Formats: sequence, C-alpha cells, structure tokens
Amino acid sequence: QVQLVESGGGLVQAGGSLRLSCAASGSRFSINAMAWYRQAPRKQRELVASITKGGSTNYADSVKGRFTISRDNAKNTVYLQMNSLQPEDTAVYYCKAEGTTVQTMGLMSFASWGQGTQVTVSS
Repeated sequence: QVQLVESGGGLVQAGGSLRLSCAASGSRFSINAMAWYRQAPRKQRELVASITKGGSTNYADSVKGRFTISRDNAKNTVYLQMNSLQPEDTAVYYCKAEGTTVQTMGLMSFASWGQGTQVTVSS
C-alpha cells in the first residue's frame, strides 16, 4: 500500500503563488509517473500536470507558463509550483502516483491518490 500526503494549499490573492507538495510512503515500491489533478465545485476532476520518472512533463493548456511540476525521486515527492494564480484555479488539488510494489506474488501495479488540498484564489 502506497500512501500520498499533500500539503501547501491555502488562500491566496489573485496573482499570488503557492507551492504544493506530495510525499509518498510505504514499503517496497517504485513510482513511475506522478501527477496533479484538480476538481472545482460542480466540475469534473481534471489533469493539471504530470511528470515521469525521467522528468518528462505535461501540462494542461490552462496552466502552461504559470505552473511547474517537479519531483525528487530520492524523497518520492512531487511538487507543483503555482504562480500567477487566478480565481479560476480555485479547486481541491489531488496528487496521484502510479508504479509497482513488490508483493508475495511478485510485482503489482498500483495507482494511489492523496486526500486533496484546498487552493482558494480570491479576486
């Protein structure tokens, strides 16, 4: 079982910045891709940014040039630096990790989600 714990959300004025962190813990696991998603009230959850183990990144068009995803493989941690925040960025932000764990039967794939952290941007 791989657990994810997010931190760094909060209330910020438009134009401000926040940095989210997500740390993975567990035993005998290896993470491949990590990503940040967000879900605003009455909207579907959407991908914000993703990063592979090798560092390749992908961003939603709405955040390109403003958000930066990065990861520290040694710490099993992914970050999301959010600059020039706008009210439309208000949402609960979720971290997701995909990889493999070593089980009795061998390698097993997993996909874990964090509990979410609220980001609120005031105008």
